[in-house]
Amino acid sequence: MTTPVIGVLQEIDLGPLAPEHLSEVIVGIILMLLIFLVMKLAIVPAFEKMYEERSSRIEGGMQRAAAAEAKAAAALAEYNDQLSSAREEAARIREDAKNAGAQIVAEAREKASKESSRILESGRTQLDAERTQLLVELRGEVGGLATTLAGKIIGESLTDDERANRTVDRFLAELESAR
Repeated sequence: MTTPVIGVLQEIDLGPLAPEHLSEVIVGIILMLLIFLVMKLAIVPAFEKMYEERSSRIEGGMQRAAAAEAKAAAALAEYNDQLSSAREEAARIREDAKNAGAQIVAEAREKASKESSRILESGRTQLDAERTQLLVELRGEVGGLATTLAGKIIGESLTDDERANRTVDRFLAELESAR
């Protein structure tokens, strides 16, 4: 007597794979269930554990990468701030140097102007002194020549100092008014 399952299986003609006895099918099903249970209880949890470890390592790596990226971004922002501060400092130093240079130039110009004014004043004073000295010398020479000439023209001697001085003064006054 053949069982209906085997009869159906025999009709399909599975060839050499067709079970001859129902016990083979039952043993096959039991073995398949055993393999399923062993896989479910031993192998799949091991794979799940390994998958979790690998996932946590990947997650940890991603978190470390994100933390490193955040650190790098913070370092870049700090670097940019320092660079900006350095540029501002350099601009301030250049401006201070420019102002100091302008102040030094202004002081040098003022000093040169004062020195120039002092030299001009000194030259004017010296010229006035020389002019006064030349006028005194000229007055003496012109006075002597004028008295001699006036004496020759008048025909009398003008050796009187007071009279000679008056004549010289009058002559020089006429020369100055002629200018």
